[in-house]
Amino acid sequence: MPFYTELHAHTSETSPCSHQTASQVADRYLAEGYSTVVVANHYCESVFRAVEDTPEARVEYFLAGYHAMKNYAGDRLNVILGMELRFLENSNDYLIFGINEEFVRANPDLHLLSLKKFRTVADQHGLLIVQAHPFRNGMTVRPPALLDGYEVFNGHAGHDSRNHLAAALCRTYGKLPTSGSDFHDATSYVSGGIVTEEEIKSMEQLVGVLRSGCYTLRCAGPAAERDGMKDFKAEEL
Repeated sequence: MPFYTELHAHTSETSPCSHQTASQVADRYLAEGYSTVVVANHYCESVFRAVEDTPEARVEYFLAGYHAMKNYAGDRLNVILGMELRFLENSNDYLIFGINEEFVRANPDLHLLSLKKFRTVADQHGLLIVQAHPFRNGMTVRPPALLDGYEVFNGHAGHDSRNHLAAALCRTYGKLPTSGSDFHDATSYVSGGIVTEEEIKSMEQLVGVLRSGCYTLRCAGPAAERDGMKDFKAEEL
């Protein structure tokens, strides 16, 4: 039996660009047959502008969406804490895998670092850095030495992420590929994620699976049609 894991979803409790509450997101993924969702809310300066100006307040605000979904879903859905991190140096976004609440509380204001400095932090803590939608307008492709992977499929239909270029880049440098729906609102397509033979129940397990390459990518919806990735086979990377 295949199991579906979403790697890129947002909730309105934390991400201002999202228009779906944690409970609404959970219900949607349960209806779509997913067993696991990574809540990858934004962690960046623009998100924290309306938050009390203390590191503790920013951390609690960031964790709010994750906590809300975990509490609502209970044992019906595996809810895992992720992060879409943006530094001040540019408009790039990075999906971070391997974090937990303890790490987030012990390392506040990660957005004030640079990618190069965060690479050192990631290596110290066994984290994975995946550049999200690297060919979307406004993005800058970063050196592969600073990254573990690229999001080769982003299912957000409202953006042209040029997924086929991301897939080619990932293939060229031999980095790990990921796929995500980039879920934001009721009109979003549940079109991305990974498919595994075992149910993913923790971030530690997910990181192990990503490092192993023992998964396939789900690429569906309008973005897949547009980029010629509807029947894309991850093993070709």
